[in-house]
Amino acid sequence: MKPHPAKNKSAAMTLVEVLVVVAVLAVFIAMFLPALTPRKRHSRLNCVNCLKQVGLAYRMWASDNGDKYPFELSVTNGGTKELNFGGNAWLNYLVMSNELSTPRFLVCPADQEHQPPATNFSAQLIGHISYFIGLDATQNDPQTILAGDANLATNGVPVNSGWLEITSNAPMAWTAQRHVNAGNIALGDGSVQSLSNSALTNQLSQTGLANNHFLIP
Repeated sequence: MKPHPAKNKSAAMTLVEVLVVVAVLAVFIAMFLPALTPRKRHSRLNCVNCLKQVGLAYRMWASDNGDKYPFELSVTNGGTKELNFGGNAWLNYLVMSNELSTPRFLVCPADQEHQPPATNFSAQLIGHISYFIGLDATQNDPQTILAGDANLATNGVPVNSGWLEITSNAPMAWTAQRHVNAGNIALGDGSVQSLSNSALTNQLSQTGLANNHFLIP
């Protein structure tokens, strides 16, 4: 007696089974993808908040000093005008210690190079500041750049600490260190913007200045 061959069972999945698998995968992606990607987005938002506090501190200080920022006033009048060279960016933030209230606002959460924040307003600020100072900023012109992420590069070369002069059409860009080739700036009126590399170049051209002067911490 010949044995009957077993009936072949198809290993292929039905359309319903495929849809179920896809749905399950979609649920897992929705659950775990946010945990993988928003850390940098969260750090960037925290950076925006820090710069808003910095911009507010500048405005508050100016309101008590003839509507001038620290770098616009001489040392004899409580400002830093004669000191804005080399690595003296920290002095501008030092004179605004009352308005800032805490050095924590001076370090971008995504900036590992300058972590941790200083614990007090003193020379301890040196090496613990993330934001450059726009020395041409004025309350009368909201398009001038007041402060921003200092991880800048020109012609692909990261800038050094100190006084920086750049033309309005200079090929400036953010490095990838903090916000993935993007960055944040505070404008002359204290408002904050998040900019891509191309938007940064465009903002420089909108200042109306032939040359922009930054003090890099």
